[in-house]
Amino acid sequence: MSTALGSLLDLLDLEQIERDIFRGSSRSALVPRVFGGQVAAQALVAAGRTVPADRSPSSRMNSGGGDPIAHSLHAYFLRMGDPGAPIVYSVDRIRDGRSFTTRRVVAVQHGQPIFHLSASFQTYEDGLEHQAEMPAAPDPETLPTAAEMLPRYADRFNGPDVVDRLIEARAAVDLRYVDAPPFGTVGEPREPRSQVWFRTNGKLADDPLLHVCMATYVSDMTLLDSVLLAHGRGGWAVGDVVGASLDHAMWFHRPFRADEWLLYDQESPSASGGRGLGQARIYTQDGRLAITVIQEGVVRVPR
Repeated sequence: MSTALGSLLDLLDLEQIERDIFRGSSRSALVPRVFGGQVAAQALVAAGRTVPADRSPSSRMNSGGGDPIAHSLHAYFLRMGDPGAPIVYSVDRIRDGRSFTTRRVVAVQHGQPIFHLSASFQTYEDGLEHQAEMPAAPDPETLPTAAEMLPRYADRFNGPDVVDRLIEARAAVDLRYVDAPPFGTVGEPREPRSQVWFRTNGKLADDPLLHVCMATYVSDMTLLDSVLLAHGRGGWAVGDVVGASLDHAMWFHRPFRADEWLLYDQESPSASGGRGLGQARIYTQDGRLAITVIQEGVVRVPR
């Protein structure tokens, strides 16, 4: 396991300070606020830790099983988080039914809510089965790593240290672009679609909730790329747009491991009113549809 992945796992290991109240810390991000994927993952950790032991959330690591699964989350980003202050997560136990368990989590800093999450867990059951076919994509092992790819675009970024900061921010995750990222084609609008392969930089424990939370963390890294591609914008690191996540939803369909290759197939159907919408499907390398993701964010051109 890499040092960066170990640090990220420590970040997700929340401190319980009271029944249904947890505290987490943050780490520096590319922008002076808490990374949205971090607060979403930490909130899901808090929710999962209040599910009774006999209903522990599970993504069915291998095949089948009787444990409930974390099947969806819906979140709103309310305020920018302060990376220098702890985040307190308060969990409401909304419902423990026979098949479904529902939790609501509010993240608070400086006495104000910065994030709201609703998460639902379902007891595993058999049912109807179909899925969208996995799109074509190259073998991830043939694609450049972040450390190999990012220096090529150093002259596009809005600071001399951006390459190092980007590599550091993504050091826990091996994330590989199938095509050039937005900052690689600045000024050249193209189809609003983007693909990346990702997996953690090291093996994870067989804790089902951990794999779900890690995928939640990564899901906020590149989803709005397709919005930028449609307009030839390079993104936050280039400085030709400013933005932030507004809301985020995920549905977990099938078993997966975040330490094995996952294809993140993303597109943007719309941008208007200073907002951009991204939607995506995440597939396992053998073609199973694991997760559906939808996110809207503020995407503004600086004045």
